[in-house]
Amino acid sequence: MPKCVTCHANATSSKAPSDNLLPAPEACVQCHPGGREIKPPRATVVAKFSHEFHVKMGAAVAPSILAAMERNRYFAPVTPELRAQLQSPQARTECGGCHRGPGGTHPHMADCLTCHNKIDPPDSCATCHSASTMKFRPANHTPDFLDTHTSGKIGLDKTTCAVCHGRRFTCLGCH
Repeated sequence: MPKCVTCHANATSSKAPSDNLLPAPEACVQCHPGGREIKPPRATVVAKFSHEFHVKMGAAVAPSILAAMERNRYFAPVTPELRAQLQSPQARTECGGCHRGPGGTHPHMADCLTCHNKIDPPDSCATCHSASTMKFRPANHTPDFLDTHTSGKIGLDKTTCAVCHGRRFTCLGCH
């Protein structure tokens, strides 16, 4: 199995999330006779990110995420599939800790928050995200959210609230 950088050659020097890191068509034909259709990269909601910096961390990402899960410090539900992905040989590569699972999916915010865990809403969101590319309010925060979220009918999980509001938030902090 080739290394990620065999096809995504620019990833190790990329310093901007807007960089197109998809393979060049010439890279594809070496393994895929006739080439592959490469769609344009999807839009990103991240305004600041350096692959160059994170690639230097190498295989340390997956163990860090697993350790956060063990300490109950991971900001998303932990499933057996997620644990298996993080324990796989692919996750122990310089790219696989963040880009894991079928098709090497993009990282989840909970992964980023394993290391980048200083949350000071709403200001800390702008550290990585741009207001022009992202809605800072989740879809369930409808105009009647303040009235409905305490009813229990929308099934809020405090773990997911912590992604934006921090681990130590309390409902009484706002109410």
